[in-house]
Amino acid sequence: MKTNAILKKVILLFLLVSLSNVVFSQTQVVKGTILDSQAEYPLIGATITLLGSNPINGAITDVDGSFRIEEVPFGRQVFAVQYIGYKSITIPNVLVTAGKEVVLNLLLEESVEKLEEVVITADADKDLPINDLAKVSARTFSIEEVTRFSGGRNDPAKLAASYAGVSSTNDARNDIVVRGNSPTGLLWRIEGIPIASTNHFSTLGTTGGPVNALNTNMLRTSDFLTGAFPAEYGNANAAVFDIMFRNGNSDKFEFTGQMAAYTGLELMAEGPINKERNASFLTSYRYGIASLAATGTSATPFYQDLSFKANLGDYKFGRVELFGIYGKSSIDFLGEDIDETDLFANPNVDSFVESEIGLIGLAHTLRFGKNTYLKTSLGASTNGNEFTQDNLILDENDQLIKKYRATNSDTRENRYTITSTLNSKLSARWTLRAGFLNETYDMNIFSEDRDDRVTIPDLNNDSIPDYFLLNRDFDESYNLLQTHAQAEYRLTDDLSTTFGIHTQNHGFTNDFMLEPRVAISWNRTPTQRWSFAYGLHGQAIPAPILFFREEVSPGVTVPTNEHLDFMKAHHFVLGYDKNLGPDWRLKTEVYYQSLFDIPIEQNLSSYSIINEGSDFIFEERGSLVNEGTGFNYGIEATLEKFFSRDYYLLLTTSIFESQYEGSDGIPRNTAFNNNYVLNLLFGKEWKFGPSNQNAWTFDTKLTTAGGRPYSPIDLVATRANAGREVQMEEIAFSERYGEYFRWDVKFGVRLNKNKVSHQFFVDFQNISNRKNEFVRRYNGVTDEINLIEQIGFFPDVMYRIQF
Repeated sequence: MKTNAILKKVILLFLLVSLSNVVFSQTQVVKGTILDSQAEYPLIGATITLLGSNPINGAITDVDGSFRIEEVPFGRQVFAVQYIGYKSITIPNVLVTAGKEVVLNLLLEESVEKLEEVVITADADKDLPINDLAKVSARTFSIEEVTRFSGGRNDPAKLAASYAGVSSTNDARNDIVVRGNSPTGLLWRIEGIPIASTNHFSTLGTTGGPVNALNTNMLRTSDFLTGAFPAEYGNANAAVFDIMFRNGNSDKFEFTGQMAAYTGLELMAEGPINKERNASFLTSYRYGIASLAATGTSATPFYQDLSFKANLGDYKFGRVELFGIYGKSSIDFLGEDIDETDLFANPNVDSFVESEIGLIGLAHTLRFGKNTYLKTSLGASTNGNEFTQDNLILDENDQLIKKYRATNSDTRENRYTITSTLNSKLSARWTLRAGFLNETYDMNIFSEDRDDRVTIPDLNNDSIPDYFLLNRDFDESYNLLQTHAQAEYRLTDDLSTTFGIHTQNHGFTNDFMLEPRVAISWNRTPTQRWSFAYGLHGQAIPAPILFFREEVSPGVTVPTNEHLDFMKAHHFVLGYDKNLGPDWRLKTEVYYQSLFDIPIEQNLSSYSIINEGSDFIFEERGSLVNEGTGFNYGIEATLEKFFSRDYYLLLTTSIFESQYEGSDGIPRNTAFNNNYVLNLLFGKEWKFGPSNQNAWTFDTKLTTAGGRPYSPIDLVATRANAGREVQMEEIAFSERYGEYFRWDVKFGVRLNKNKVSHQFFVDFQNISNRKNEFVRRYNGVTDEINLIEQIGFFPDVMYRIQF
């Protein structure tokens, strides 16, 4: 009934908004900068032209590389950019609306062959990353894409699940599996500073969560990398989200209001601080209203977040930027309100969760002449989670007799970061980049429990275990120091190579790692490109494993994993890109990853840390050794029609194998070996109103993937273990959940009136109401192993106003 009432209100609002048509045409300002891609210095006198304008509308950059184009019509526009001696590009699909000026920060690549004439040609590589040292397995994503794709919930991680090589079959969380790797192998960076997680309700050692605290309206075009990373990226084995915040408008004040079922109520403001210095601010606050959304639980989550960036402008001593993000969340699971199908909770317990994440950073960029700059950043981040659980003792009529505290967990990871990178363009052929990143980890981890542990006695027969078992108790600081040096050499305009070294030194385990990286890119013809990359990548052991305390005698625990070295992986990637036309592209990549030094148990078992990371907690395993191995290999294909002529299409598919060996030496599926993933996305717009300045929008996404492997539960052993699950480790990951299927359909409208723009959509998620399998787990109420299904159909809605 609640869903039906919300749906009726959504449809009514949709009709009211769509009927508020405009009666006259309007235009907007498009402005920005044009810089050299290798050294980021301004290109004076570069031209940018609005294609299809009559008379011709465009601009020429000034001494700061800045441009400003007035009277650009609403809708999706295409711009051509050219500069003598540089490769020309076109910028397609620039969405111009009434409520906000468009800012384009463009990079041009200097020609090695010293072109005397510049010919405007379509840019066949619209998805190439911002980081020009990434030659393979990398692409950009933009604000417009995050909000456009159906089923994305305004979450960059959900957007990434549409790309080849990425799997995300858990609708309740945004953990992403890249090429069969654990989600713990993902690196989040904001403005160059690593952060443990960007998610509400995140827990120590994990990278995903139910709701992302990143506000997509704050983002500028950023990079997502899935393998064989350039040398500047470290402490990651799976993927990298290199997130950048955009600057606020430095000329005028602008405001955004937004409400959506999943991301909540949002207010955002931006504007100038000092126009002469091009200084600006951008800040946003969101309050979650997920009680309106399908979250997979009957409990109501509460969350809020604040993001900001202040560009303090250019001075003689350089450019200074201040940025940050803070998120706070909580949820109470009360057993009397929970049923046995809940995705997160147990009806036999009361549990309480509080978490927070945060990052504040200060960046300084100093130029040494035209071709060299030094960027230094300071940052402080936090990731805290407090969890308590009370077990309920019920009578035969399910009436509460008493309850007792079963679990206390309080974890806090603070990081203090300093990073500095020197970038120098020696010539059109040579670019050098080197730097360091030091993170000081201030860890405070405490966890104890007596939940369903048969080893803890109840000597007074009061049904309450006599003592807690201490799982983790660590309160120390240590450093993780990373350095990198890399170079790019462009033999011709069509052939370039990068090579470099990354190092890591772990101050707690005293382990050191040297990681070589190399890549090459060859444009065989104007429409074909081959690329290859290799990298050795290392990652520190997640804190819940590294600082776990093992029970060595009744009630006595000691840390037994503190000696563990980095996990390591060799990445090999071969890629081929084919431009099928001005707006069509085919991309394929084949890869092989050899994983080694993976922690496993000393005694014969199937356990490996390679399978951790897709849930809120980690398994309790001690006395581990770096002797495990694994591998991932596969092929990926992307057929993409970039947005033009009012529609787009994206078809991605991945076929892969992911296996490992524990200490028993038996090859097995990893927990993430879905074997295949297929995504089909399509979108269409219909323009209407004076000068076609408004648009009806339609977007859809269809996803199917192989079932995730899982280990069967030994029901008899679980019952004998006081209900604490016992898996059949001898046949670990031998069974599979059912195939995953989901179809999302989104309808929307975009209106421009005077200096105000409105956007509204309703996103019918999982429109077929398929109940994909979530997990099989022991149910203490039924005393059986029950299948828990994921959420079915639910409409997400969003309304945005900008002025």
